[in-house]
Amino acid sequence: MNGAVEPFAALRAESATDAEASKAKILLVDDEPKSLYALQELLSTLGEHLLVAQSGEEALRLALKNDFAVILLDVRMPGIDGFETAKLIRNRERSRSTPIIFLTAAADEMTSMFRGYEVGAVDYLMKPVVPEILKSKVAVFVELHRKSERLKESEDKLRRLAAHLISVREEERAHIAREIHDELGQVLTGIKMEVGWLAKRLTQPELLEKTESMSKLIDSTVQTVRKIATGLRPEMLDDMGLVPAIGWQAKEFQKRTGIRCRVKLPPETEKLDIDVSTTAFRIFQEILTNVARHSRATRVDIDLSVTDAGVRLEVHDNGVGIADSDLHGRK
Repeated sequence: MNGAVEPFAALRAESATDAEASKAKILLVDDEPKSLYALQELLSTLGEHLLVAQSGEEALRLALKNDFAVILLDVRMPGIDGFETAKLIRNRERSRSTPIIFLTAAADEMTSMFRGYEVGAVDYLMKPVVPEILKSKVAVFVELHRKSERLKESEDKLRRLAAHLISVREEERAHIAREIHDELGQVLTGIKMEVGWLAKRLTQPELLEKTESMSKLIDSTVQTVRKIATGLRPEMLDDMGLVPAIGWQAKEFQKRTGIRCRVKLPPETEKLDIDVSTTAFRIFQEILTNVARHSRATRVDIDLSVTDAGVRLEVHDNGVGIADSDLHGRK
């Protein structure tokens, strides 16, 4: 019996954990315990995760560790007041876009509203607050926060999907390149050997000329096969790594287009992650393609650097550049 109950208990615990994680975080900041308690009681009906702070310093510490849907901030507090707290919260990357609602006593001058909006407030409510208005405003920001989180999740899923599709495409290209290189290469080599064997046994000049023409055609086909296989997936990228592959691609580009390439490469160290190398190499190929098609350049400067922080690839050409109208146009 216990064995049957345990999976259901685990499932309920997991569901409870997911439900708790899905709650939006709301920060309540007020130096008055009674006001703080009243806010908690009022907003508890929303079913969200309420965090409290009794000073600006405490609010800043919580803002460093949490992503809040909205912050309710009392204006008048000892030490760091609400205005300074809001300004510091806005200066931090994590909380830069977090909505802040200022709360102020009715006796306060409304001219302070302008100062509140200057430091990033999205709303300004007078104490004592009207419960329905406060809950309605907070609920709106909570819903906006949830939509923003869902959008981030969708973007993350799309990035992962795009990375997976690129990985699958590269694997397929590598597979096809190997098939073309190995299978067709072996067949063509065999045919050339047969043609050579036949040429040694012929004496008629016209037939010898024909076998020589066939041999040249086979050599040309072998080069075409190698070119196609290399275009699909350069062996050097897999065997030697990114640095030699960039140098090789630059030489091939110069040979094919006549555009001079000046290449600065780092010392060859251990090979980079294959996904990073593939992405950088494909970007480099696309850049060179655009240079050849559109820049009308005569020289390309290539600078590749590899550090613990990442890979940096800079490509400059002396071409015509891109007009502002084309850069910001719809094309």
